[in-house]
Amino acid sequence: MTEKNSYINDSCEDYVSDIIKGIDRDVEKGEDALMLGLGIVMLSSTFAPVAPPSVLLPMVAVTFAFSAGYSRINYQKMERKLVGSLEQLDRQQKNFLSPIAAVFTNHPTESLADSLNPLLNLKRTWKSVMGGILINPFWMPIFYMMGLQIGEEKTLGVLNKAIISVENSYLNKPLQ
Repeated sequence: MTEKNSYINDSCEDYVSDIIKGIDRDVEKGEDALMLGLGIVMLSSTFAPVAPPSVLLPMVAVTFAFSAGYSRINYQKMERKLVGSLEQLDRQQKNFLSPIAAVFTNHPTESLADSLNPLLNLKRTWKSVMGGILINPFWMPIFYMMGLQIGEEKTLGVLNKAIISVENSYLNKPLQ
């Protein structure tokens, strides 16, 4: 199965509406992945009677890493598809979508390898070390991955607000 490089559906005449619907659907996928990861982590305490902390705690960190990683990859796909879609639009249509494009410009994502590297993210590393000192050293990877997860949630929240503002302004546009 090949991946589409654009949100534009050739059978649709309203390209802006098609792009808004497509990117909104992809934002929901990213949010669902983050919520699934959080839900699995919340349910991990049910395995505490049968799994020792040396097994359970790394699995919590891995769960956060997978959900945040999927969300990051999804965000980068959204950016590529939006850029591909904007190339096919005229200036007025691009102006309607400029708040969404601005989110991708103002909140660029680094590669997943850079996000997972503790030496490149000293602030997040420091916070996870402090949390590990205060609670338990085994929790340091969990706090680090939780910081990655929270960052992804913030970015998707900003993008979701931009989508809502574009939907409202596009639906209330004056008739030509």
